[in-house]
Amino acid sequence: MIGTRSRLRATSGLFCGPLIPAAVTASMAGIVVKPRARIFHGHDWVYASEVLKAFGDPQPGDVISLKDGQDRLLGSAIYNPKSQIVARRFSRRKQELDHDFFVRRISQAIASREKLGVNRNPGRVVWSESDGLPGVIVDRYGSHLVLQTLTLAMDQRKELIAEAAQQLLSPNSIIERNDAPIRKAEGLNLVAGVLRGEQQTSIVIESKGMRFQVDLLTGHKTGLYLDQVDNYEAVAELATGLRVLDCFSNQGAFAIACAKAGASTVTAVEISGDLVKSIDENAQLNGVTITTEEANVFDYLSKEIHENVQFDLIVLDPPSFVKSKDSLSSAWRGYKEIHIRALQLLPPDGFLATFSCSHHVSREMFLEMIVDASVDAKRHVRILKYLSQPLDHPILPHIPETEYLKGYLLQVLPGR
Repeated sequence: MIGTRSRLRATSGLFCGPLIPAAVTASMAGIVVKPRARIFHGHDWVYASEVLKAFGDPQPGDVISLKDGQDRLLGSAIYNPKSQIVARRFSRRKQELDHDFFVRRISQAIASREKLGVNRNPGRVVWSESDGLPGVIVDRYGSHLVLQTLTLAMDQRKELIAEAAQQLLSPNSIIERNDAPIRKAEGLNLVAGVLRGEQQTSIVIESKGMRFQVDLLTGHKTGLYLDQVDNYEAVAELATGLRVLDCFSNQGAFAIACAKAGASTVTAVEISGDLVKSIDENAQLNGVTITTEEANVFDYLSKEIHENVQFDLIVLDPPSFVKSKDSLSSAWRGYKEIHIRALQLLPPDGFLATFSCSHHVSREMFLEMIVDASVDAKRHVRILKYLSQPLDHPILPHIPETEYLKGYLLQVLPGR
């Protein structure tokens, strides 16, 4: 009976939460959502194809009301008709985006991490929809905060967000890293700079016993891969006495973690000369020896296969090959090819730590690709551990896009 009632609500376009009379939101412009839209199944996004009609002349960046076909409120959302995702719900009530709202939401984000013991520094303070702030990312590095506002409405209010973050966390500086290409989908320019406080952006940070020189104004993402912090440790636990290859090494965190854990040799491959220099500097900062290779990973793996080289532990942590669903097919081929080559370099009982950082690639899809690659490489593998993003990057199951980082720790089976 419960299942039948749920299906009726979903197919009729009724909202399962509390219903608010239209008079409460009469002054707020908004949109009417079509029946069967994903928002009736728990998601917080409304796509352009799911809009039945607009009312009250909503403007780009406005806070709008979402309503069903019977004029009942589904919540408050931020609006951008230029984006494929025209509305992102941030509250199931009537709610404005004012100073008090941002103080409350950021406070809640901090408190939830404190309860879980993951209020880290460096670490993520706010993670977009997962913390009820669609498009807002706040990362902490020592006494500095890095802010990203990736949606139009939040970008228009970034000074309010910075003011709330300053009030709650008292950083020495707040740095704007709004140079992420995803902003183009919202019609936003790419910019970076210091919003408040100190102009010093190059700092040394420590994470999990490792030290890194990072530039918060120019470093990848907001300065460092904060989403891999737990995985550096998980992979390094296997590295003692092994020959390690870290592909797409970026600033060398996996390589450094393995070297500190007692790997016999560590090689880090990175196509960017600037990043190779950064790996060398970070290795020196940590007192470890790493061989760096400035090379295309695909070409490097092929060369090592040709020369009959073997490694005992290989890390594949490529940048996202999938920028949109339209690029899935070509990305699949790229992912598969590097996995075939990596598996061919591993002996029986060798380890492969592999990651995908695109929300367009599901965990099941990623595993299917690994199986295909292992068949072509004539290597069978077993799963030792499922790897993901840390708890300060929370995942909401009703918004699957919040889970973007998927990983597996695999072992090559002996020949049978």
